[in-house]
Amino acid sequence: MTIQITIIGLGQTGVSVGLALAEHKAQLHRTGHDPDLDRARQAEKLGAVDAVHINLPTAVEKANLVVLALPLDEIRATLEVIGPVLPPGAVVVDLAPVKQSVMAWARQLLPAGRYYVGLAAVRNPHYLDTPETDLDTAHADFFHNSLIAIVTPPGVPDQANRLAMDLISLLGADHLFVDPYELDGLVTGTHILPGILSSALVHTTMGQQGWREARKFADLAYAAVSRPAAHAGSAAELAEMALNAPENTLRHLDNLLSALQNLRLLVASGDSQALEDYFEQARTSRSEWWQERSAGNWKEAEQVRPETPPARPVFGQLLGFGKPKDKKPKK
Repeated sequence: MTIQITIIGLGQTGVSVGLALAEHKAQLHRTGHDPDLDRARQAEKLGAVDAVHINLPTAVEKANLVVLALPLDEIRATLEVIGPVLPPGAVVVDLAPVKQSVMAWARQLLPAGRYYVGLAAVRNPHYLDTPETDLDTAHADFFHNSLIAIVTPPGVPDQANRLAMDLISLLGADHLFVDPYELDGLVTGTHILPGILSSALVHTTMGQQGWREARKFADLAYAAVSRPAAHAGSAAELAEMALNAPENTLRHLDNLLSALQNLRLLVASGDSQALEDYFEQARTSRSEWWQERSAGNWKEAEQVRPETPPARPVFGQLLGFGKPKDKKPKK
């Protein structure tokens, strides 16, 4: 039996998913869809998909598994189109960072007998210094040595969960079941707040008198911190994510304003040692996080990881394959 997988959205993430599944293409048929025909054809040439369908309903009408590798602001409209034509038993997963909105859309738009499972993925630590998102930065090991969260709405059968777990395994990652409200609270600080900070920096600096001259001296630090504000197509997605659970966004903004006010007091006090201690603590904390993230050493995750009953995976039952052996990032 051949598993039909449709990947919708053939950017860096979608192409990386397709490339990770390429070694199993004898047992999997990977269909790709992207509104940008040139990008879809490029993904096909790279070997990320076996076929491209420009018509979205046609792309999913025989799919066992649909992977939405799309910005958050494009997911609802996509579900509206594919929902009525999905075959019975089809499973839809998305890779957007936040889940409350997507869960609500799936509950509203997917017919009975079609199931949604949310996935929140992070990249292989080897690629953390690769901010670009074009197809040249897609890799088969893009998710190796990473952790992918699984969010399961009520009523989803175990078979759908196991299909999602098997996909994660084939991507070379580990999985962790997470409550959607908890996940959205966590990623607000790590995914949404950096984008908000980037935009605020740009507005603050470019709105000041003297920017005409100051811009000539903006260098590496400014380029790095302002980069999220420059990502093509990110404005609509960032706005959608900020409003996905506005209470989380407001809480993080309040915490940020409090931290900035405390920093202002330190500067106003003229206490150079207190300022140095403040910056050194941030430097040390960031360094510790970087080392843990690079090693994939998440002791806290191991402590909360739920036990899953032993069973052969869904893909394994059908196709006889399992998790890639080499999960280590490239040196």
